[in-house]
Amino acid sequence: MDIKKLMVTHPPVGEMAAYKEIYWINPNLGKAKEVSFTMADIDDAEDRLARFAPYIACAFPETAPEGGIIESTLTEIPHMKAALAENRGEIDGRLFLKCDSHLPVSGSIKARGGIYEVLKFAEKVAMDAGMLTEQDDYSILTQPEFLNLFSQYSVAVGSTGNLGLSIGIISAKLGFQVTVHMSSDARQWKKDLLRSKGVTVIEYPDDYQKAVAEGRKEAASNPRCHFVDDENSADLFLGYAVAAKRLGAQLAKNQIIVDDSHPLFVYIPCGVGGAPGGVAFGLKLLYGHNVHIFFAEPTHAPCMTLSMITGLRNKIAVSDIGLDGKTDADGLAVGRASGLVSGIMETLLSGCYTIQDEGLYPLLASLADRENIYIEPSSCASFIGPSLVCRDENWLKQQGLMNKMQHASHILWATGGKMVPEKEMHSYYLRGKNKKRG
Repeated sequence: MDIKKLMVTHPPVGEMAAYKEIYWINPNLGKAKEVSFTMADIDDAEDRLARFAPYIACAFPETAPEGGIIESTLTEIPHMKAALAENRGEIDGRLFLKCDSHLPVSGSIKARGGIYEVLKFAEKVAMDAGMLTEQDDYSILTQPEFLNLFSQYSVAVGSTGNLGLSIGIISAKLGFQVTVHMSSDARQWKKDLLRSKGVTVIEYPDDYQKAVAEGRKEAASNPRCHFVDDENSADLFLGYAVAAKRLGAQLAKNQIIVDDSHPLFVYIPCGVGGAPGGVAFGLKLLYGHNVHIFFAEPTHAPCMTLSMITGLRNKIAVSDIGLDGKTDADGLAVGRASGLVSGIMETLLSGCYTIQDEGLYPLLASLADRENIYIEPSSCASFIGPSLVCRDENWLKQQGLMNKMQHASHILWATGGKMVPEKEMHSYYLRGKNKKRG
């Protein structure tokens, strides 16, 4: 691969190689492209989650008030909007936070796709054993005979943190033997929490790709081991995509219109791409050209941005352009994007942008001060997006949006934070307060 030539043909790559923040608009947005998934696939995933709701309500009592449906609130954050306008630039329209940071069970967006994939595996095991039908009340899965059945199977995953938490917590609760292969940049508290749940955690001095490779290798040697493949899993992708339908219902309930005169902008932190890709795909199916989706990444590990700009999908890694992949945004510390997701996003994603690690903490502290909401640093990666988009007059004119922005809705997707120990969250907060910019 001729990296020097790549930097000439794609100038933003050179800026990325120097750890600079970039903002990139996708020139392929809206072009015709066939995708192998449909709304019927998302409906199937949604139906499966509904079947499992009685089990979830029983196994995780905190979900009982919502009937075992794992969902987060959509919260308007006008005070944070004012803070962002003051420090980053004016935001036209309304600003909301999608609080996947506070999803029950595992406190991150990974509670969607990660939990869904394990539930689907459990359903197959139980049905293959003749112990479960779709007509059953799935709360029976808490009974000892199912725990005994699932204990004969194992689940493995490679993770930088939040996916590992989701897979580990739900797998252990069901009774599976579960191993989480974690990279060196995963937070220690996440490893400790998993071990406290009876999960086997194997640590590696290398990055995310090494952890995934080891997890894949373990599963290949055991026919009763299910490997959750964060890079290539259709089940993960579709589990995340269900969020779009749920968000659609929330928007309707709150009388937030999305149509040609009322554009919707969604900004999502991105690691390997499965979670933001699934959400983006579902939203594009629902709202088409009326929704505009941007992915946010840390400057040290902008794998999806690199993939999208070059068009090389998973054939290029951040290390290829000299980046170290080390970031405080641990959930985003991924060197190579999912080939599955980057391919699907080629014509659906409006753009990408990157942020320096040190810019995350003032945003975290500002959200805490202005809205009394605490999220982890990686969740804050998206927060600079609305100001970037609102001052990009050329793109807004090109998209026919200039005269519609006063009716726009902007959603920042908070991807994690609830499970962060109070002491650690306080240290993040203090770090943000010590910075001048918020």
